[in-house]
Amino acid sequence: MANQANDRRILRVAGRGLALRGDDIDTDQILPARFLTAVTFRGMEAHVFADARAAAAAAGAVHPLDDPRSAGARLLVVNRNFGCGSSREHAPQGLHRSGIAAIIGESFGEIFAGNCVAVGMPCVQADAETIAALQDLLGTAPQTVLSLDLEQRTLTAGDRVFPVSLAAGRQRQFVDGTWDPTAVLLAAGPAIEQTLAEVQAFQG
Repeated sequence: MANQANDRRILRVAGRGLALRGDDIDTDQILPARFLTAVTFRGMEAHVFADARAAAAAAGAVHPLDDPRSAGARLLVVNRNFGCGSSREHAPQGLHRSGIAAIIGESFGEIFAGNCVAVGMPCVQADAETIAALQDLLGTAPQTVLSLDLEQRTLTAGDRVFPVSLAAGRQRQFVDGTWDPTAVLLAAGPAIEQTLAEVQAFQG
């Protein structure tokens, strides 16, 4: 079981960052409700922030997700209470399938953060000053590579290192590779079968 779990360990996430400003961005903004009728999550990335992106285009502006300077970003930097509102797995699924591998924010909706764990996408917290500094940096230097270290709970941006926080239980899930409950259950299959055989032999 340990080997299969270790294959899923998430110790570090590195890549370009994307700043998405605004407090209380809820799951309906992240993934509008009209797209929840799909039977699977396949293709859900096409609908991430669909309304906000359309509104920006109609106003002659460019939404951060459509800014070519941010193409290929893997770490999303957000503000307070990101992912609040209704519970929907589609929101983290869409973000993750669009290439986002981790989110750094001031705070998160609790259910949203839990759903992010289930897809292997850490949500770590930083204070408002750190978030503002990161968003300003990405605004002026979008090519900056961010490196999130989940073991040390730090985020490196260029030559600066910022502390981040993550609940101990969730940190262990990522570092130990046990964030995927289905994988953990499958890895435990041989032990479960052995226990069942022992019970059946005892009863027989």
